[in-house]
Amino acid sequence: MPRQLELTIDVTHAAALGEVAQIAASIVLPDPAILPDRPVVCFAKPGGGYSRFYYTEELPGPGKGAQAAWHAARGWIVMALDNLGCGGSSRHDPERLDYATVTAAAAAAEQELLLRLANGVLDAGFPAVHQPVVLGMGQSLGAGLAIYQQACHRSYDGLALLGFSAVHSHPAMPPGGAPLVVPWFRRDTGPEGALNADAVAAASALASTSAAQDAAWSALAWGFHYDDVPSEIVEQDLLHYEAIALNCDFPPGGEPAPWNSYVTPARAARSTLTPGVVASEAAAITVPVLSAMGLRDLVPDPHGEGRAFRSASSHDLFVCPSMGHMHNFASTRALFWQRIHQFGEWCAVVKAA
Repeated sequence: MPRQLELTIDVTHAAALGEVAQIAASIVLPDPAILPDRPVVCFAKPGGGYSRFYYTEELPGPGKGAQAAWHAARGWIVMALDNLGCGGSSRHDPERLDYATVTAAAAAAEQELLLRLANGVLDAGFPAVHQPVVLGMGQSLGAGLAIYQQACHRSYDGLALLGFSAVHSHPAMPPGGAPLVVPWFRRDTGPEGALNADAVAAASALASTSAAQDAAWSALAWGFHYDDVPSEIVEQDLLHYEAIALNCDFPPGGEPAPWNSYVTPARAARSTLTPGVVASEAAAITVPVLSAMGLRDLVPDPHGEGRAFRSASSHDLFVCPSMGHMHNFASTRALFWQRIHQFGEWCAVVKAA
């Protein structure tokens, strides 16, 4: 049976914020007896508004199982880390948490965990693992951070990018619905740094009426959760986004879920829906890349994703049926995990070669 550890890693020096900084990590270890000859360590980054438990908890919905345990049952070592300032990691001024700071902290925490694994001190009784295949996996904002980290720190032997477009992330909208108006922001800028003032004005006007707000939430639900996800689960998830918008520590009228984070690294997250936000970093990646997404997701043109990764040794694409942007709530979650797992095995073959 997989075993789960909860650790906190000091990253004060790497974060360089002038205050103590820590990363919370959940480590899911396989039975040592099923470790493959080329062990895979998968570092999992959650999206904006979610914690590391998005990967380690069995989320509600029509599907079964938790992603980290699913991979660990097949021999992977899964390390899910909260982004700096989010979940169980140390809290900081969100406006100081840009791409460089968040990924520097993550890279330092991941190197410390790999060092402990190599020295056989990660967990009593678990064998030392030297030179594993290291996979970076991120969902939504976590995928953008993984791209940036790989370009700047060369952390991974392969990248699994889930529900994120390196060309232009944009929420899926119901057929016939009004297009969603989203302001664009320069990367790592403040709220005053919008690139398209007309879109800001339009979004403000749209948010001024309750009917428009209801329509926007309904459209968001359509893209984030497929039709077979029970309505009460969808509603609870939308309350979590409302709590973030209101700067609350819990959803209005509901109980906080462990897989949610009610704070985000605002300076990095603000530009997630801006075209080409990590385009130069994506173009510099040389390792294999998997772009995987639900049928309804933040990727308007799945088949166009390959052009973002001009230096990658390979680029794979998978569009999962009956799935919205929040993949681990879906009925087809295990199919999604299977495709990621096969990609990780491919990265192991590439590294061995």
